[in-house]
Amino acid sequence: MRRFRHHHSSAMTKIRLMTIADLPLGLRLSRQAGWNQTQSDWRRFLDLEPQGCFVAERDAVPVGTTTTCVFGPVAWIAMVLVDVSARRKGVGSALLKHALDVLERQAVQTVRLDATATGQHVYEKLGFVPEYALTRYAGRPRRVETPGSVGEATAEMTADLVEFDRRMTGTYRAKMLARLFEESAEPVRVLQSGGDIEGFVTMRCGANAIQIGPCIATPEAGPTLLAYGLDCCAGRTVFIDVPRDHVHAVKLVESSGLRGQRDFMRMYRGEPVSDHVDALWASSGPEKG
Repeated sequence: MRRFRHHHSSAMTKIRLMTIADLPLGLRLSRQAGWNQTQSDWRRFLDLEPQGCFVAERDAVPVGTTTTCVFGPVAWIAMVLVDVSARRKGVGSALLKHALDVLERQAVQTVRLDATATGQHVYEKLGFVPEYALTRYAGRPRRVETPGSVGEATAEMTADLVEFDRRMTGTYRAKMLARLFEESAEPVRVLQSGGDIEGFVTMRCGANAIQIGPCIATPEAGPTLLAYGLDCCAGRTVFIDVPRDHVHAVKLVESSGLRGQRDFMRMYRGEPVSDHVDALWASSGPEKG
């Protein structure tokens, strides 16, 4: 394995594979940061990429995490978390460089991530380029009138939903979507036209709020599906991550009473992916793309 020359302050940082025994560490760090992940989220990261999730140790004490998820030529990096006691010591950079090294050996062409404001400059130093901004909206949505009828997705539709998602996002995310659909707080809702899928929405329970998304849909189906998701969660605390320039999605979310809480910058390294941002009515969450 190629060794990186980490700068002096990270000389004591050792990176190893994450195991099931590290799930409490991940949960503790995400709670420390005020993030929304649950134990089942951490279990999913490990199940989807058992050789691609890592823990950083300093003096044999686990102090940081990162996860990767490989979808053929495209990979996502997420959950770059460092304990408050070990910050500004090069731990996050060491984790990132290790993850990138592992992904390079798998001939991944594109690495993507959603950066917080504090993390963006770290990623830029490693060659990541900004793509577009997303805003996390939070609050308790008011009842929203759904402008059309949505159906419940059946197991037989999964392959078609995955293929629709691939066309819209430029990435074949079958393994992640199948798992998210299985864990969804509500049945996956779908809108069809003439037997063709026009979009879908799902939601899952988090530590702090219900995460609405992914909601991937055509311009015609998006308002109905997003309104359905908001209405379904009326009165309950939700998070929903929306591309800032997606005017129609932003307007609908704000009209339900939600307010912007924080911003993310979607970034990539390597080959750009041709996704349709106008089809992204709600992101899967910053750790999932």
